[in-house]
Amino acid sequence: MIHLSPMDLDGHTFLTVSVKLPKTNLLVVTNDQGYIMCGALDVQLLNDKLKDRNIIAGRAVGVKTIDELLESPLESVTVGAEKLGIHKGMIGKDALLKMI
Repeated sequence: MIHLSPMDLDGHTFLTVSVKLPKTNLLVVTNDQGYIMCGALDVQLLNDKLKDRNIIAGRAVGVKTIDELLESPLESVTVGAEKLGIHKGMIGKDALLKMI
C-alpha cells in the first residue's frame, strides 16, 4: 500500500510518502528542495555517484513511521544538505525547515 499526504510544518507544505513493503516500510518527507528518508536511502551513493546533482537529503535509521522520521536524528546527510546547514544528528523536522 502507498500513502501520500500533504503535511504542514511551520506553515510550509511537505509531502509525506509511506510505502508498505514486506517486513519494512519506505518513508519519505519531501518538498521541491530536498527530502529526508528512512534507512533505505543510500547517502554514500548520492555523494559519490550522483554528486554533480547536488542532491539535498538526509537519512534516519530505525524509524517505522513518518512521526518517528520527523523526530529522529539524521544518521547521515548529503554534501548538498551540509551546504544548507543540515548535519548528522539534526532532528528530521529541523532539517526539513532548512530546505525551505
